[in-house]
Amino acid sequence: MPPTAAPAAAIKVLPEPSDLPEPLPEPAVEELRLETVLGALSDPLRLTIVRKLLLESEDFDHTCGWFGLDRPKSSLTHHFKALREAGITRQRQYGLERRSHVRVADLNARFPGLLDLVAGWTPRPDHP
Repeated sequence: MPPTAAPAAAIKVLPEPSDLPEPLPEPAVEELRLETVLGALSDPLRLTIVRKLLLESEDFDHTCGWFGLDRPKSSLTHHFKALREAGITRQRQYGLERRSHVRVADLNARFPGLLDLVAGWTPRPDHP
Protein backbone atom coordinates (compact mmCIF):
# COMPACT_ATOMS: atom_id res chain seq x y z
CA MET A 1 0.00 0.00 0.00
CA PRO A 2 1.52 3.42 -0.94
CA PRO A 3 2.29 5.87 1.86
CA THR A 4 -0.20 8.67 2.34
CA ALA A 5 0.71 12.27 2.93
CA ALA A 6 -0.38 13.99 6.09
CA PRO A 7 -3.20 16.47 5.55
CA ALA A 8 -1.97 19.99 4.87
CA ALA A 9 -2.21 22.38 7.78
CA ALA A 10 -4.75 25.14 7.20
CA ILE A 11 -3.14 28.56 6.91
CA LYS A 12 -5.21 31.28 8.57
CA VAL A 13 -5.62 34.45 6.54
CA LEU A 14 -7.58 37.03 8.49
CA PRO A 15 -9.13 40.10 6.82
CA GLU A 16 -7.07 43.28 6.91
CA PRO A 17 -8.61 46.00 9.11
CA SER A 18 -9.20 49.35 7.40
CA ASP A 19 -7.46 51.59 9.94
CA LEU A 20 -3.92 50.15 9.97
CA PRO A 21 -0.78 52.23 10.46
CA GLU A 22 1.67 52.29 7.56
CA PRO A 23 3.99 49.24 7.45
CA LEU A 24 7.63 49.54 8.40
CA PRO A 25 10.11 49.41 5.47
CA GLU A 26 10.08 46.06 3.66
CA PRO A 27 11.03 44.71 0.23
CA ALA A 28 8.46 44.97 -2.56
CA VAL A 29 7.01 41.70 -3.89
CA GLU A 30 9.23 41.79 -6.99
CA GLU A 31 12.30 42.27 -4.75
CA LEU A 32 11.68 39.12 -2.69
CA ARG A 33 14.60 36.73 -3.16
CA LEU A 34 14.31 33.01 -2.47
CA GLU A 35 17.80 32.78 -0.94
CA THR A 36 17.00 35.65 1.45
CA VAL A 37 13.65 34.15 2.47
CA LEU A 38 15.15 30.69 2.97
CA GLY A 39 18.07 32.20 4.91
CA ALA A 40 15.65 33.89 7.31
CA LEU A 41 13.61 30.70 7.66
CA SER A 42 16.72 28.60 8.32
CA ASP A 43 16.66 29.68 11.97
CA PRO A 44 14.34 27.35 13.97
CA LEU A 45 13.01 30.21 16.14
CA ARG A 46 12.08 32.32 13.11
CA LEU A 47 10.52 29.29 11.43
CA THR A 48 8.49 28.71 14.61
CA ILE A 49 7.34 32.35 14.65
CA VAL A 50 6.15 32.18 11.03
CA ARG A 51 4.46 28.81 11.53
CA LYS A 52 2.62 30.08 14.62
CA LEU A 53 1.43 33.16 12.73
CA LEU A 54 0.25 31.00 9.84
CA LEU A 55 -1.64 28.45 11.93
CA GLU A 56 -2.66 30.11 15.18
CA SER A 57 -3.33 33.79 14.49
CA GLU A 58 -6.11 35.17 16.64
CA ASP A 59 -5.96 38.71 15.28
CA PHE A 60 -4.76 40.29 12.06
CA ASP A 61 -1.32 40.89 13.59
CA HIS A 62 0.44 40.08 16.84
CA THR A 63 2.92 41.56 19.30
CA CYS A 64 6.11 39.74 20.32
CA GLY A 65 4.50 38.85 23.67
CA TRP A 66 1.72 36.83 21.99
CA PHE A 67 4.22 34.16 20.96
CA GLY A 68 5.14 33.27 24.54
CA LEU A 69 8.83 32.92 23.70
CA ASP A 70 11.23 32.87 26.63
CA ARG A 71 13.93 34.97 24.99
CA PRO A 72 15.45 38.37 25.75
CA LYS A 73 13.62 41.29 24.10
CA SER A 74 16.76 42.24 22.14
CA SER A 75 16.96 38.72 20.67
CA LEU A 76 13.29 38.74 19.66
CA THR A 77 13.68 42.20 18.11
CA HIS A 78 16.53 40.84 16.00
CA HIS A 79 14.49 37.84 14.81
CA PHE A 80 11.40 39.89 13.95
CA LYS A 81 13.55 42.41 12.07
CA ALA A 82 15.20 39.59 10.08
CA LEU A 83 11.78 38.25 9.07
CA ARG A 84 10.57 41.71 8.02
CA GLU A 85 13.73 42.57 6.07
CA ALA A 86 13.54 39.23 4.24
CA GLY A 87 9.97 40.10 3.23
CA ILE A 88 8.32 37.27 5.15
CA THR A 89 6.41 39.38 7.65
CA ARG A 90 4.94 42.85 7.61
CA GLN A 91 5.31 44.92 10.77
CA ARG A 92 3.40 47.99 11.86
CA GLN A 93 4.07 50.34 14.75
CA TYR A 94 1.18 50.77 17.21
CA GLY A 95 2.37 53.33 19.72
CA LEU A 96 5.28 51.68 21.53
CA GLU A 97 4.72 48.18 20.18
CA ARG A 98 5.24 46.50 16.84
CA ARG A 99 2.86 43.88 15.52
CA SER A 100 3.55 41.34 12.80
CA HIS A 101 1.74 39.16 10.30
CA VAL A 102 2.92 36.98 7.42
CA ARG A 103 2.77 38.42 3.91
CA VAL A 104 0.79 35.38 2.70
CA ALA A 105 -0.45 36.75 -0.64
CA ASP A 106 2.96 38.22 -1.55
CA LEU A 107 4.88 35.04 -0.68
CA ASN A 108 2.35 32.77 -2.40
CA ALA A 109 2.56 34.90 -5.54
CA ARG A 110 6.36 34.84 -5.56
CA PHE A 111 7.06 31.34 -4.17
CA PRO A 112 3.99 29.09 -4.55
CA GLY A 113 3.89 26.27 -2.00
CA LEU A 114 6.56 27.67 0.31
CA LEU A 115 4.16 28.66 3.09
CA ASP A 116 2.45 25.27 2.87
CA LEU A 117 5.83 23.70 3.61
CA VAL A 118 6.35 26.03 6.57
CA ALA A 119 2.85 25.29 7.90
CA GLY A 120 3.47 21.55 7.58
CA TRP A 121 6.86 21.66 9.33
CA THR A 122 7.06 19.94 12.72
CA PRO A 123 9.46 21.56 15.21
CA ARG A 124 11.93 19.33 17.02
CA PRO A 125 11.11 18.88 20.70
CA ASP A 126 14.25 20.80 21.76
CA HIS A 127 13.22 23.96 19.83
CA PRO A 128 10.47 26.46 20.64
